[in-house]
Amino acid sequence: MPASHAPPTAALGPRPALLALPGVWQADQLGQAARVQPSGHAALDAQLPGGGWPVGALTEVLQPLHGTHEWRLVLPALAQATAGRAGAVVLVAPPHEPLGPALQAQGLPAARCCRVAATGSAGLWTSEQALHCRDVLAVLAWLPQAPPSALRRLQLAAAQQGALLWVFRPAPWQHQASPAALRLLVQGGQGAQSAGMQVRIVKRRGPPLAEPLWLAARAARLADVLAAPVARRAGLPASSAPLQVRAAVGTARASASHALDRVPLAAR
Repeated sequence: MPASHAPPTAALGPRPALLALPGVWQADQLGQAARVQPSGHAALDAQLPGGGWPVGALTEVLQPLHGTHEWRLVLPALAQATAGRAGAVVLVAPPHEPLGPALQAQGLPAARCCRVAATGSAGLWTSEQALHCRDVLAVLAWLPQAPPSALRRLQLAAAQQGALLWVFRPAPWQHQASPAALRLLVQGGQGAQSAGMQVRIVKRRGPPLAEPLWLAARAARLADVLAAPVARRAGLPASSAPLQVRAAVGTARASASHALDRVPLAAR
């Protein structure tokens, strides 16, 4: 039989040479990313293409309530990304102002952060301009109403500059198409895991993840920092703050206006 009339099945067989090319991956396997930044959460890194947050790409974080989990999700990576490197972290329209001691407790000096109170179209413009700045390492933008076309521009700007980019949006937008390379739905834990975060990977380069991940909501060092003022008021050394004092930290968080260290503000 002439080669030009080979059976159709021959054309559909394995192509090892093709699969070995850069950028080619099989849909049943986890893809790779050119550059990643470890997230600081081992369980999450195990499920992310390349083993971390994509660098030079858009990561979209969806959650029911803004200002709840985003800092605890990204702060370990920001601390690693800024260690020993010059550059700023730009915060566009954060719902709460993060206070310096809590950032410092996790390794991110507050002086490295630039907060911009811009919303709507101004927030989109600010985020895009920040991504084009050579001295910006990462952009965190709270853009609840950003259309897909605007997200596409942010994705392109992040790719051109090789910056980390997180956009935080309300959970209902998970059903809208998005150019993001990675999309996560983050919610509070339930039952015995109520102190943590439940993370569903809505979109990644790879097969769907059937079960959600559970991540600790707060690093031990940060928990100590937040519990210290409560312990002092109770006449206890910070190092021996009882579990009920640390539990009170989680209960009082929502009553203050700053992310990450709301309890110290409420306890003053």
